[in-house]
Amino acid sequence: MANLTFSGGIHPYEGKELSKDKPIKTILPGNELVYPVSQHIGAPAKPIVNKGDHVLVGTKIAEAGGFVSAPIYSTVSGTVKGIEKRRVVTGAMIDSIIVENDGLYEEVEWVRPKPLDELTVEEKIALIREAGVVGMGGAGFPTAVKLAPKEPDKIDYVIANCSECEPYLTSDYRRMIEEPELLVGGLRIAVSLFPHARGILAVEDNKKDAAAILQKIVADDPLIDVKIVQTKYPEGAERMLIYACTGRQINSSMLPADAGCIVDNVDTLCAVNRAVTEGRPLMERIVTITGDAITDPCNYKVRIGMNYRDLIEDAGGFVTEPAKIISGGPMMGFAIFDLDVPTTKTASAITCLTKDAVAELEPSACINCAKCVEVCPERLIPKNLADAVENGQEERFLAEYGMECCECGCCSYICPARRQLTQLIKGMRKIQLAKRRK
Repeated sequence: MANLTFSGGIHPYEGKELSKDKPIKTILPGNELVYPVSQHIGAPAKPIVNKGDHVLVGTKIAEAGGFVSAPIYSTVSGTVKGIEKRRVVTGAMIDSIIVENDGLYEEVEWVRPKPLDELTVEEKIALIREAGVVGMGGAGFPTAVKLAPKEPDKIDYVIANCSECEPYLTSDYRRMIEEPELLVGGLRIAVSLFPHARGILAVEDNKKDAAAILQKIVADDPLIDVKIVQTKYPEGAERMLIYACTGRQINSSMLPADAGCIVDNVDTLCAVNRAVTEGRPLMERIVTITGDAITDPCNYKVRIGMNYRDLIEDAGGFVTEPAKIISGGPMMGFAIFDLDVPTTKTASAITCLTKDAVAELEPSACINCAKCVEVCPERLIPKNLADAVENGQEERFLAEYGMECCECGCCSYICPARRQLTQLIKGMRKIQLAKRRK
């Protein structure tokens, strides 16, 4: 039987061999931790500490600022130095809580929840909400909100996104290899929230060893299956993964729950497990430091709030000065210009490359080859959408379903004319989304 997949997509250079065989390494932060209050989709968290306050590992330092929001916890013990604007990976200056690390890592006294089989659905969701768990695959949507749809009885599948299709990234792979029980336990908890749901561990076929480990763990579990999906980018995008695993389709006006599905990232489900079984908030995540400009590519268990530069230095620094540094992977990540920024709940990787392939190529006129159409997973015509943007034709952009673009970058990657198709479409989508909010 052929592996499950979707229409379109590309096969970029994976780059995973740089770090896939590097076990997760725990690293301690430096003297100063920075916690931006906006680490998730929704309202910023509200600081509840003041300058001079002493905090411990696990002290809540900011509470949720609304229903779609998430609290933030200190990941070290020390003293609050203040609340001020600090730069984050996007380049924006965000209100942040600054904590001076005392190096002792004294923890709060954890209150362990009731045994799992004694917890109600509402209690499990409350624990996830209080732990500040958000989507750690990049979106940052508060997980407690995602796991509480209006009609939970209509959820048929909870899908663990184990595909990790983004080039270079290996943090989810290492979790599956080293802590599979943590992942499976988190999926079981998520499945238990819905009366008719089954769990799916969706693993790309370039991770057969991880799939074998997961299959062994769930062999006797009647509610969870391991499904092997084809190695192809962007297999891990929600719409593509749902279609590959269930044959169900969603569009930009729908949520996965509208198709009876919930999709969660590997690290997210691990955090769900710890929140519900241990009462521990989200304070750490796995980050891949990689690229051909890095001396020793690694996978780190990182305390949220520590500095990007500290991670680069622990990985041996640069072999040579990188031409481009990307937060995330080369397809969905974005270039950064400053390493003195904090890791957050959504920080998955730092990719450092010796060549900037995009900057080296000069865009030229479209040659009407239709390659962008062939690879578009949404079956759009990216060339037409980009033309509409360049000519200021907003109505045409909308008429040709420009809002259905998932911004995966396949069209820009494959274009022989090197047109910046994704960038043009992404810009117009932002304009249209802003108009909708107004």
